[in-house]
Amino acid sequence: MKTLLRPGLAYCLLFSGLLFSWLFVGCASRSRVNWESRIGNFSYDQAVAEKGPPDKSTRLNDGSTVAEWFIKHGSSFSFGVGTGFYSGGSAIGVGQNIGSVSSGEYLRLTFGSDGNLTRWERVRH
Repeated sequence: MKTLLRPGLAYCLLFSGLLFSWLFVGCASRSRVNWESRIGNFSYDQAVAEKGPPDKSTRLNDGSTVAEWFIKHGSSFSFGVGTGFYSGGSAIGVGQNIGSVSSGEYLRLTFGSDGNLTRWERVRH
């Protein structure tokens, strides 16, 4: 009986097909929320139900609430420098890590005293 594909080529084609499928599944876009359309008719309780408890929130003197939800990590940079000493079966090492403070992006929603959304913005910390 004659085979059409060698086993190595068959595995290569199968792997390529799986990789191709995985890339397209990973690139599926998520629908973006139109926060402007929610101003005035979206409550704090709805926000908590949709996004979970906020990472930070505070109640202001006028009765409004400002809440922030974490969206994504910002970029950061770091590198390490080290040295060591070895003698007679024992070793000592010393190192120092130098880097920038990582930042993040947050969704800040402001709710009026009636509990409805009055303002939104994306902020970086």
